[in-house]
Amino acid sequence: MTKYENIIKQKAQNKEPADIDALAKKYNMSVTDVKKLKDDRGPLDLTRQIGELQCEIAGLKTKVHDAELETSLVKAVGMNSPEMKAAKEEINDLKNKMADLKETLKTRDYFKQHDYQFLIDENRRLETERNEVIMDNKKLAHQIDDQVDRLRKAGM
Repeated sequence: MTKYENIIKQKAQNKEPADIDALAKKYNMSVTDVKKLKDDRGPLDLTRQIGELQCEIAGLKTKVHDAELETSLVKAVGMNSPEMKAAKEEINDLKNKMADLKETLKTRDYFKQHDYQFLIDENRRLETERNEVIMDNKKLAHQIDDQVDRLRKAGM
């Protein structure tokens, strides 16, 4: 029997080497390296603890590398995807339209044109004149009422 057949057989029987195989896969190491680390020394042996921590560090390094690779792939695909390119084009089109509308607004700036200012000034002048005429009409109506009252008193 080969080494791998023994491991498969022992896995089926739930013996200890299945744990070694799981550790080897977990920390991306060979089974023999894990077996070397997992010897008869007790859990307080410092060299064993260092070895286990080195295994854990190696496993974490591979996880970090895989995560960084996946992140960079997602960024690369996300920025160059057809949806992102279409969104960038639409943003540029909208920016151009906005610039065109601003330019159009500047050309139609009525507030700076002489004719518009003249109309505003004329409107203000006519408004004040109208208000003066209304006040004069009220005063004249009051005077007429006073004279009519005097004539009535004198005629009676």
